[in-house]
Amino acid sequence: MENVKPKQSLLKKIIAVILGFGPGIFAIGYTIGTGSVTSMIVAGSKFNMQLLWVLLLSCLFSGVLMFAYGNYGLLTGETALFGFKKHLKFGKYLALLIIVGVTFGQWNSLMGILGISSNIIFEILALNFEGLNAYEYETVLATAILIIVVFYLLLLVGKYTFFEKILIIFVTLMGLSFFLSLFFVQPLSIDVIKGLIPTIPDVPGGKMLVAAFVGTTMAAATFLSRPLFVKGKGWTIKNLDQQRKDSITAAILIFVISGTIMAVAAGALFYEGKEVTHVLDMANTLEPVAGKWAVTIFFFGALSAGLSSIFPCLLIAPLLIADYQSGELDTNSKQFRIITFLACLVALIGPAFGANPIEIQILSQVFNVFVLPLVILGIIILLNSKKVMKDYKTNRFVNIGMYAALFFSLVISYNGILALLDYF
Repeated sequence: MENVKPKQSLLKKIIAVILGFGPGIFAIGYTIGTGSVTSMIVAGSKFNMQLLWVLLLSCLFSGVLMFAYGNYGLLTGETALFGFKKHLKFGKYLALLIIVGVTFGQWNSLMGILGISSNIIFEILALNFEGLNAYEYETVLATAILIIVVFYLLLLVGKYTFFEKILIIFVTLMGLSFFLSLFFVQPLSIDVIKGLIPTIPDVPGGKMLVAAFVGTTMAAATFLSRPLFVKGKGWTIKNLDQQRKDSITAAILIFVISGTIMAVAAGALFYEGKEVTHVLDMANTLEPVAGKWAVTIFFFGALSAGLSSIFPCLLIAPLLIADYQSGELDTNSKQFRIITFLACLVALIGPAFGANPIEIQILSQVFNVFVLPLVILGIIILLNSKKVMKDYKTNRFVNIGMYAALFFSLVISYNGILALLDYF
């Protein structure tokens, strides 16, 4: 019996650490989804580790901005967009512009997520039922409709919290599967070091992927929702230190998981001269490790990543509107049902037109960067306003980090415009 107690104690400690992880888990849920997986795998297969520096900077600035928005929520008791509307001269219009911009980016992302998830299910079915290949479009569309209807019904009955926890576990398992794969398939050490030196691939699609990287790792929705999740956690001004540690932990985990996926893709595909252009190509990332189980492992990993992203994408518009109104998110309201229904219809556009979900997903991440400078500028002004913050003074290093993030976001937005002009 004496030998059992230490094991129970260790298990309790591990569970306590997992349960003690704060609102940062929602940041990871928003960030590490199909969009992130797609961007990392495509980048790793095409450019090796050349874009690692973009990921590093994005995660560094994400940590700073999560901390900044979280502190604002704890110190003022206000949500972000409500703070913009209340304290800034043109805050009402800024907040409305941010709502439109973030919703547009997230709903576009939803198209790609639903398309990839539906295509994965089709590929698995086609492997077992070859006759389905003749009905690819119909099967993908029917699957997409079934998925989005199920998720809409789950939202209406208020099951979000339970499924969010389950889906976060699946995404974590997906991250671990790539992490384990890294022991078998890895890029050269020199390529990892070179990847930390800022360069943009001078090839078609290079600028697009740089913007997509930032769009998926510096997601405006993550920062804007931070005060709401901090409030939901029950944290107060006494939890400032905990809030800081939570922001740092979330940023580090996002970098580690995303970087690992890119590294596995580089090791498995880049050196073999393989590129990812279709959904099933992504399963090849795990093939050197998992062999014939590659498709199955990828199926569960990528599908769970996609499903965990559908909930936040459907919720983002009602969440931001509740933030603007400084009210609670009422999932039983008529407003909630109408907005989420519209989001479901938008999600079906990609599958309905038979668009390539990989391209849609990359494009949607690019659109996310354009609202980012406004989101950063807003929090800089609020945190440095004596009228708003009263006796609290923002740390010099945090200010430097926020201004650096603003400059970085402006450069990436300009890069994103060039990428879209090249694409269209």
